[in-house]
Amino acid sequence: METELARTRRARRVHRALALRYPDAHCELDFTSPFELLVATILSAQCTDARVNQVTPALFARYPGATDLAAAERSELEGLIQATGFFRAKSDALLKMSAQLVAEHGGEVPPRQADLVKLAGVGRKTANVVLGDAFGVPGLTVDTHVGRLSRRLGFTTHEDPVKVETDLAGLIPRQDWTMFNHRMIFHGRRTCHSRRPACGACPVARLCPSAGIGENDPVRAAKLVKQGSPGVAVAATA
Repeated sequence: METELARTRRARRVHRALALRYPDAHCELDFTSPFELLVATILSAQCTDARVNQVTPALFARYPGATDLAAAERSELEGLIQATGFFRAKSDALLKMSAQLVAEHGGEVPPRQADLVKLAGVGRKTANVVLGDAFGVPGLTVDTHVGRLSRRLGFTTHEDPVKVETDLAGLIPRQDWTMFNHRMIFHGRRTCHSRRPACGACPVARLCPSAGIGENDPVRAAKLVKQGSPGVAVAATA
């Protein structure tokens, strides 16, 4: 049975290997401000990052800040974000969230998780995305990919995102949390697929207790690897 120390060492070796495989790992949502990232992350629930990036240029041109979005006409807002799916619920969240920013934070996105999770449509996952990528505050965002890979790699046995986050936080140094997160997501989107992982082309196969559950032949596995994929839809776990 693997000791906690051995698991920690293995997790850090996995991270180093993923860093070599994905040196360009980053948040795949386009944004230029904390407000834009917050909006984009809310829109990304059960929607691809690529689709969100197609929608947000027109959205941000029309509503560049919280004050503008809080005053939006619902029908116009729904039309702009309809392509992201669940547009009525997302419109409701965006309008309420923006009104809260204006009323409680002077229209600015707060840089603290305790404040972020009080906003409409924002939970730990969304808060950690914003903190890590807009404010440089280390965070672990347990989306579908991170949760799946963490279980396959034996870093956790939990399904609950908060428990997975806690387990990962004990294995990875805090200063590495955000980049570890991005590299895990890149790996999940490009190589360690949900239905047919490309085990034969995986840089961490020798460190993975689940190695072999997918395609093992190196040539066939290489064909499964997605290059520069903008991502797949993830479950709404805001």
